[in-house]
Amino acid sequence: MKEELKLELDKIIETSNNNITITDENGIILRSNPQHWTMYGLETGSYIGKSVYDLEKEGILSPSINALVLKEKKIVRILQHTKLGKVIMSTGYPVFNQEGRLIRAISYSQDQTEIVKLQEQYNQLQVKIAGFQTEVEELREKDASKRPILFRSTSMQQIFKTLPRVAGTDATILFLGESGVGKSTYARHIHDLSGRQKEPFIEVNCSTIPETLFESEMFGYEPGSFTGALKAGKQGLIEQAAQGTLFLDEIGELPLNMQVKLLKVLQERKLMRIGGKKELHVNFRLITATNQDLKQMVDEGKFRLDLYYRLNVIPIHIPSLKERKDDITILLKHYLQLLNTKYKLSKKMHPSTYELLIHYEWPGNVREMENLLERLILTIEDDMILPNHLPFYLMKNIKEISNSSWEHVKASIEKLKLKDALEEVELQFLSRAYKQCKTTYEMAEYLGISQPTIIYKLKKYKDKLSF
Repeated sequence: MKEELKLELDKIIETSNNNITITDENGIILRSNPQHWTMYGLETGSYIGKSVYDLEKEGILSPSINALVLKEKKIVRILQHTKLGKVIMSTGYPVFNQEGRLIRAISYSQDQTEIVKLQEQYNQLQVKIAGFQTEVEELREKDASKRPILFRSTSMQQIFKTLPRVAGTDATILFLGESGVGKSTYARHIHDLSGRQKEPFIEVNCSTIPETLFESEMFGYEPGSFTGALKAGKQGLIEQAAQGTLFLDEIGELPLNMQVKLLKVLQERKLMRIGGKKELHVNFRLITATNQDLKQMVDEGKFRLDLYYRLNVIPIHIPSLKERKDDITILLKHYLQLLNTKYKLSKKMHPSTYELLIHYEWPGNVREMENLLERLILTIEDDMILPNHLPFYLMKNIKEISNSSWEHVKASIEKLKLKDALEEVELQFLSRAYKQCKTTYEMAEYLGISQPTIIYKLKKYKDKLSF
């Protein structure tokens, strides 16, 4: 009877789809599939009697799942990476006798390399689908100068419904929002949509001009007005914006004495150069921007109330990236492609890196994103940007990720059959499309498949989908 049981057990191990290894309490291999070791780059053969600790020291098992089970005395599941670049999913179980003493460790291993690659391809496809969808949407909104402003969030869609309506007027616009959200880009967009698009667009950052030079820079001066002045005099920035658009960024930094002068220009549409004797008529469209609370500055006496009312005709708040996470993926893709083209590179971003960056707070907004990607592209040697390439401060401040797509990928990797893994990925796609879209036609467009296929798959997975 014992001989028959031994033969049955040997046959089960030999014919199993999983690679099974059984060791005693000392880590000595008692049974193992003959083909098991080919996954680790070794010739087919018997390793009965070998110690898993010795194989671990030799780098053949990195690490040994059986050794971990013997050490921790509980079920252990790990991903092993072999010298051949394969990914092995291993699960180990402890076996205790009636007295509770650990006497065996049994492990099951399966080559998951192809499944991991497939998951990465699906995730890359998911990123591309999101990118292509937004790019199609943005073709309708693309400005005359071909500067793409990419978005898919509801808040940005509402803003881009407003911009064309106000662009055709000369009403003063005040862009509000955190530093780095791209207020200057939206100001340029307004200019390009307006009737002044062929005229100059003059951008002035009020925080970068010293107060002592502000008047001469803004209003210009006549020849010989002061020591060090140019002999021919100088045209001011307001004059340079004639017939076009003057964009004053960081308007909250404008000195109080300059606020008075700017208010007069806006009221009378006239200015006088330093040292000049006659007023010059000016015709320009004014757009301003700030990341400060101008109303609070008015209450604190730091900003003139009458100028505030002049500027606050059409206030438009640009939401920060943390307020429009739907836009992060397409912006990452856009800047990655832009910087690759600029530096003649072909860097790619791993799906798990995308997932982490989506959950980052982005205190510096779009400007921080562009700077981070430029740093990564220029400093890392690998063609693939992985999570470990991200700076420590960023990883430290990423909010907790719950039910992320990366956790779904890990879960699907643990499936024992390729069919199950593929179904898991399809469920992820369908679930996300269902949440993003209102109709099956929109779902079909979102996923790039036909509407009848969407109907079929919804029926197929009706018992597994949870929305």
